[in-house]
Amino acid sequence: MDWQVLTRELSLYLESQVRVGFLGSGVGLSLVLGFGVAYACYYLNSIAKKPQLVASNDRFCRFLEEYCPVVTETYYPTIWCWEGRVQTLLRPFITSRPQVQYRNELIKTADGGQISLDWFDNNDSSYYPDASTRPTVLLLPGLTGTSKESYILHMIHQSETLGYRCVVFNNRGIAGEELLTPRTYCAANTEDLEAVIHYVHSLHPSAPFMAAGVSMGGMLLLNYLGKAGRDTPLMAAAIFSAGWNVFESVESLEKPLNWLLFNYYLTTCLQSSISRHRQMLEKLFDMDLVMKARTVREFDKQFTSVMFGYRSIDDYYEDASPCRKLKSVGIPVLCLNSVDDVFSPAHANPKYALTWVLFHQCD
Repeated sequence: MDWQVLTRELSLYLESQVRVGFLGSGVGLSLVLGFGVAYACYYLNSIAKKPQLVASNDRFCRFLEEYCPVVTETYYPTIWCWEGRVQTLLRPFITSRPQVQYRNELIKTADGGQISLDWFDNNDSSYYPDASTRPTVLLLPGLTGTSKESYILHMIHQSETLGYRCVVFNNRGIAGEELLTPRTYCAANTEDLEAVIHYVHSLHPSAPFMAAGVSMGGMLLLNYLGKAGRDTPLMAAAIFSAGWNVFESVESLEKPLNWLLFNYYLTTCLQSSISRHRQMLEKLFDMDLVMKARTVREFDKQFTSVMFGYRSIDDYYEDASPCRKLKSVGIPVLCLNSVDDVFSPAHANPKYALTWVLFHQCD
């Protein structure tokens, strides 16, 4: 049945059912149906797309197609909310939040600081009743995210159904713990992540060990993997919405609309994350100047790049960009990106890759 026949039959049916007001008229129904059909055609032809799968070798590609078939299936975004910026803005208001009971642990670092880990032990796992061999997934939230983020809760919920154990790596000073040294975190410095990975592995050396990172958490994980190569206890990793090239990411965020919707808000979140540690940080930083930042770039210039000893903001962004380290990654990695992600513009995705997947949400 073609669209013209379908439209005519729907119009006749609705006219027989609704006969009052504008929508009850033939003209009104025709306009509504015409718009609906046009929108459906546009959605199916231009919005719903199959992901573009790019892999380093055919073997890994076949593995993904067999065990992760979603990478070959057409992706249908929410029909009434398919634009990337709108999805990002609405997510906090409409997403569900699964209940997760954490076990918190604070571990010490070599420089005298502390890192907060939130464990979901999944002791009721029927698939892996032996805790010593229960697979462990290390989760890394986004820029100012913690274990309380809805996307982290959903990842844990999915892992629970598979019988896995999860542990969330909260960056220093973010999850409510005190900052013991004047140091927080950044996307380039992997020392804290290295310490956490080796600590978790030492607790369960016989358990399969994997990791997943979102946004900046994904960037940090990729930078670690690029540095570690094959010398890591991780068996595999998944990366979601990582910013491949930080220069391109901040440039995208500084476009007028993106600054208004995201950049200024993210900057205030960064400032809020350090404001309660002001007494510790003002020993080394001009906190009044840091709090005047109005963009992520300004914050990084006055605070992050200085904290980690970079000569300039460009040096920091160069070091923080995972696209420059992909060739050194030594384990299987699955990366998912949307082409309409303002945090990671499609044109900045690397043309070469070890193993990565690009989701096409919309052109």
